[in-house]
Amino acid sequence: MMEIVRMVVVLSAITGLAGFVLSGLKVWTTPIIEEQVLTNVQGPALKQIFLQGDNDPIADRKKLPMPGNEDETIIVFPSLKGGKLQAVAMEASGKGYGGDVNVIVGFDVAADNLVGISVTTHKETPGLGSRIQEPAFTKQFKAKDPAKAALKKDGGDIDAISGATFSSIAAADAVKQAAGWYAALKDTIKTTW
Repeated sequence: MMEIVRMVVVLSAITGLAGFVLSGLKVWTTPIIEEQVLTNVQGPALKQIFLQGDNDPIADRKKLPMPGNEDETIIVFPSLKGGKLQAVAMEASGKGYGGDVNVIVGFDVAADNLVGISVTTHKETPGLGSRIQEPAFTKQFKAKDPAKAALKKDGGDIDAISGATFSSIAAADAVKQAAGWYAALKDTIKTTW
């Protein structure tokens, strides 16, 4: 009986120590992982959208309160030229066939229209749903009024990808979500930079 108690105590100590080490590693690596995502996933997407800016949007980013939910924040990436705000971008998501489709959506702050979009991450079907990240699809959003940046079946101007309806809907939903955030935060954005 005493041997069983000793084994339980030793096993409990080992699992407790392992849990403590794992939680410490998570706390230690979280900021490193976030920085890598910013640099290697969102950074290239921002470069595709912000062609005119002369700043580093990742370094100049700000967290703003999410409209309707002040407990959460949205990261807003600015594009500055000569110190003047030209455009901003934010990442939104929509539900695709394989899961979330994350899209960086850029807005021209002077004209209040879309600068463009760039898909950052997705789990869509290779060769079919993954075509949402190709220029043939993404360029349709350039210089669009956010109200018209919906699929044609929903009264907008965007052609869906044939055979990839869920993926096209997910990208359009992400644009709609980001447009709602931009509309709600527009005044704050223009006074922040």
